Amino acid sequence: MKVYDELVARGLIAQVTNEEEIREMVDNGKATFYIGFDPTADSLHVGHFMALCLMKRLQMAGNKPIALIGGGTAMIGDPSGRTDMRSMMTKETIDHNCACFKKQMERFIEFGEGKAQMVNNADWLLNLNYIDFIRDIGACFSVNNMLRAECFKQRMEKGLSFLEFNYMPMQSYDFYYLFQHYGCNMQFGGNDQWSNMLGGTELIRRKLGKDAHAMTITLLLNSEGKKMGKTAKGAVWLDPNKTTPYEFYQYWRNVDDADVMKCIRMLTFLPLEQIDEMGTWKDAKINEAKEILAFELTKLVHGEEEAQKAQAAAKALFMGGAGDEEHMPTTEITADQLTDGQIGILNLMVACKLASSNKEARTLVTQGGVLVNDEKVPAPTFMVTEAMLKEGVKIRKGKKVFHKAVLV
Repeated sequence: MKVYDELVARGLIAQVTNEEEIREMVDNGKATFYIGFDPTADSLHVGHFMALCLMKRLQMAGNKPIALIGGGTAMIGDPSGRTDMRSMMTKETIDHNCACFKKQMERFIEFGEGKAQMVNNADWLLNLNYIDFIRDIGACFSVNNMLRAECFKQRMEKGLSFLEFNYMPMQSYDFYYLFQHYGCNMQFGGNDQWSNMLGGTELIRRKLGKDAHAMTITLLLNSEGKKMGKTAKGAVWLDPNKTTPYEFYQYWRNVDDADVMKCIRMLTFLPLEQIDEMGTWKDAKINEAKEILAFELTKLVHGEEEAQKAQAAAKALFMGGAGDEEHMPTTEITADQLTDGQIGILNLMVACKLASSNKEARTLVTQGGVLVNDEKVPAPTFMVTEAMLKEGVKIRKGKKVFHKAVLV
């Protein structure tokens, strides 16, 4: 099976501008393509990882990837998929995030001469003259067509700033610039980027009289219909300091039954034949599929050793609770967090990020869903002593979330 057919079989392709030509290009290593990454945080997340895996698949087939860091467009903010305006970031924050992205990307993509390239659109966007830009580029865009784009329609009710309205011409200019200076003939992106991507292919056609292509990747959506790893709540980061390998493993181990095969097909590098066989599994075998998903993705992101540690810890904790505490997520508590040699269970849960507030922690305790050292916490007023913390306190929230707190 050639690479394009595999992308289709894995359910990764949403829309294409010209399937026949794109198939010919990617199957024969003729595509020089780019995917954009706006540095809106200091770590890549699951949504980025899916794009990185696609770049890896295509690079293995002889195509040349360009990872475009949006240091320039991030100063505007992409309105796609948003119901509110993105918070403004300073240039210093953007530069810091770009540096973090580069370091993380180098773990997944092979860069070098004739291999993948990394570029930052700040290098050309920040030097543009506004009058020249709107005369030369702005004249190629129809406001009527732009307002019909889904990314703008979603925002019109609450208000769309002129700043954000410039995002589509800016992203289109990226493609136009890369086409001219890097021989880039194709753009890949999330399905919510379709309008922006078509803006780029049309700009190239109008300005240069040449064809360029676009293909969108199916979005990986959670049960709420929002992009996994894209929201502030429950983001699954690739940086182990933001989402530990154990937490990363547990996230995938606990996906809904209905989502597990979709995730395995779209995100792992397991052979399709094996995945098709797993698709027939039912009942208890679904849990085995979840373990395979969690292990494979943790191995891809953090390496096989960390994946094995996370799997061992998860199994040990699930079997008995005490289990393999060595790899249990741990929070260090300092003496200045104690009052008279103790700390309330509510404050401790917040410190361990097991609850976002004392109110949430109180509800969990009241409902009987919190255990300390395998004993149910009797009341929200329960205190954890300094002596207990020195030994290490094991907290269990619900049936599956385990955490350890230790005094340092």
